[in-house]
Amino acid sequence: MSVAVLSMSDGELRRLEVLRDVDRGGLPVGAAAQLLERSERQVWRLLKAFRAEGAPGLISKKRGRPSNRKTSEAIRSAVLWIVRQNYADFGPTLAAEKLAGEHGFAFSSETLRKWMIAEGLWLDRKQRRRRVHQPRHRRECVASWCRSTAANIGGSKTAGRNARCWCLSTMRRAG
Repeated sequence: MSVAVLSMSDGELRRLEVLRDVDRGGLPVGAAAQLLERSERQVWRLLKAFRAEGAPGLISKKRGRPSNRKTSEAIRSAVLWIVRQNYADFGPTLAAEKLAGEHGFAFSSETLRKWMIAEGLWLDRKQRRRRVHQPRHRRECVASWCRSTAANIGGSKTAGRNARCWCLSTMRRAG
């Protein structure tokens, strides 16, 4: 006996729980429609698929397929060729503006950024090498603290006697 493993999204799992309650008779279709934020007609359609196929009937049929809005590979390669030839040192935002203004391609800078990263034309922040900061070597010095008393602060002799300040004097080593 083989066990099939299903991968379901959170929404599909929630849908499964609600439809199990409807199938057992514990929840009316109208309440299930409100819980799932779908119409009653949609819930009846889902219930029919659940009864026919079980849990796999609730999994999206579009999973694993390309989007209907996906840009064709020919257009993508043409855009990347233009970017490589004319705008290789541009960032995705400026390159998208140039492509829209001069070549008539209207893509978002985010789409172009993803394409450029995939082709190796642009590095995202994580992949960019950080500049190595070389620390400046300091000369050696010896520090000594001295405590001095202020003579007169505010014209009062007692204030002058009780007021103290700290100062740091440094001396450079010869040699």
